[in-house]
Amino acid sequence: MVGRVADDSNDSSPSGKPEKLTAAFAIRAATEQFGALFGRTPEAVSGIRALPDGGWSVLVDVLELERVPATTSVMSTYRVDVDATGELCGCERLRRYTRGTTDL
Repeated sequence: MVGRVADDSNDSSPSGKPEKLTAAFAIRAATEQFGALFGRTPEAVSGIRALPDGGWSVLVDVLELERVPATTSVMSTYRVDVDATGELCGCERLRRYTRGTTDL
């Protein structure tokens, strides 16, 4: 099972998802659903935060516009929220930047 340490307890649902959504499973769910909905493959996950309701907020970095040289390509960071069952429940673009840009 993804995102879990094997143990002797049987605490998973019939769907095979853990009853308590782990960070690793939330990242996988967020990136897969984001890619399917928007047709863009996430390049990286730059942050993750647990939400009070048992869900997770995942920061996903995506290539928006490929340019040459690659350091001038346009990237975006999206916040992708998944609920406690791993279903995408919100998504918004937080920023756009060129790949070669660094935060100060």
